[in-house]
Amino acid sequence: MRGVHGVALLLPGGRAEGTRGPSALDLAAQRPLARRLAAAAAEDGLVTHVVHYRLRGWNGSAADPVRDAEWAADEVVRRYGDVPVCLVGTDMGGRAALRAAGHAAVTAVLAVAPWLPDADGAAKPEPEPVRQLCGRRVLIVHGTNDEHTDPDLSFRLAQRAKKVNRDVCRFEVHSDGHGLRQHRAEVRALAADFVRGTLFGHHFARPVADALAAPPPLGLRMPLASGFGASLGH
Repeated sequence: MRGVHGVALLLPGGRAEGTRGPSALDLAAQRPLARRLAAAAAEDGLVTHVVHYRLRGWNGSAADPVRDAEWAADEVVRRYGDVPVCLVGTDMGGRAALRAAGHAAVTAVLAVAPWLPDADGAAKPEPEPVRQLCGRRVLIVHGTNDEHTDPDLSFRLAQRAKKVNRDVCRFEVHSDGHGLRQHRAEVRALAADFVRGTLFGHHFARPVADALAAPPPLGLRMPLASGFGASLGH
């Protein structure tokens, strides 16, 4: 059996508050992307796991999904040894992935349509931390018509992160909504390219390399072109 040389941990969405178990639909929604990543990097020894949260809610300062993501990264080390980990989070899972990036095994973070608190809202929450992203490659992808999680908030977080870590980029999926259904194939190809590049040293597709190298705001508002990935061969 081929050895394991890298792991992608997929972090599902959830709710702002919730003490029940995770939604089966949220878990199931991650499996197609997990299969896409596993197929794209099978020859490199990639293993993917969908993380099952203990609770479905973020739950304020408890930040329960972050604890679960850190536990999962510990489990990777226990099972597979010193292999690089990419956290791949969607919605609430995107926020959890960004928060848990400081784990020693994590080398990369991909946040898809991340749910972030509004620092200008009535509750005036503290801005999301970004220092834990130092030394990691970070990709955020967000639909410009997302009415569930605000794309402007992910742009503002990316701006702050880019000041402490040059290896941050963000793609915008124009006219697409929260589920990114209109450009699902392109988003999955982008995720596969990023995971192969960050975990196994493959060359990034030109748009990804350009986004990482470009100064803000260019590299933080990179459009995801229709048909991206069609000629990549993975």
